[in-house]
Amino acid sequence: MGRYTNIKVKLTSDNKRLYRTNSYPEIKRSDQDLYVITQNGDRYDVLADQYYKDSTLWWVISTANHGTDQSSYYPPSGVQIRIPANVSGVLKNYQKINE
Repeated sequence: MGRYTNIKVKLTSDNKRLYRTNSYPEIKRSDQDLYVITQNGDRYDVLADQYYKDSTLWWVISTANHGTDQSSYYPPSGVQIRIPANVSGVLKNYQKINE
């Protein structure tokens, strides 16, 4: 699946494309969340694949750790990050706010 496949497009009256950006939901803490210490070379997509079996869910881990650089695939090395447990709930909220 392409990175931009599901981005909604709106055409203006003069046929220019406007791309809508996505909003990400607040990811509440849960007693079932996992906490890991990052190592040099860790990436959010690799962590998402490891814990969720889906690398496209990298943004769930990145968003849950809002003290980290949101524009990078690489979390800082040697810090504790949260791996949210309730991915299905996060995805439902994501879909709801990006309809």
